Amino acid sequence: MPGTYRWVPACLSQRSIPPGALRVGTDADGDEIYAGRAHHEGDIVPAKVIPTKNACYISFGGEEVLKDQFEVLVPSMFAWQFSTNGEVPPGAVEAGSTADGEKLYFGRVNHDGCTTPGKIHPSHACCYYPFDGEERSSAEYECLVLM
Repeated sequence: MPGTYRWVPACLSQRSIPPGALRVGTDADGDEIYAGRAHHEGDIVPAKVIPTKNACYISFGGEEVLKDQFEVLVPSMFAWQFSTNGEVPPGAVEAGSTADGEKLYFGRVNHDGCTTPGKIHPSHACCYYPFDGEERSSAEYECLVLM
């Protein structure tokens, strides 16, 4: 299963901060600060990344050092993947289990113009969902997956 975070390369000269980057602070003037890291003299050093200032800083040897090449911390991202008949794609989010130990997964279906969450029950080949006072089922659904 994929990790719970990843380090994504970024570069000030390209003014690129990856979507979903982890915000960790606020600068004195209110600018957002993101978690980063950068290589410096053989070390990999935690960094503060401030996109609006086009800056990435590390502290090293008593100084604040500006770095152009760095990585930004991006927490896990989730997505929806279409699936059918109780199947779940790699990275499917386990949301529960039956009394006898079968894993249940988080799914969603489109029903009467609504997008409604439910449980994917692999051995039943469907996604069950509560709707209008009843348990409904669909053999076609989307499954929540960790990217």
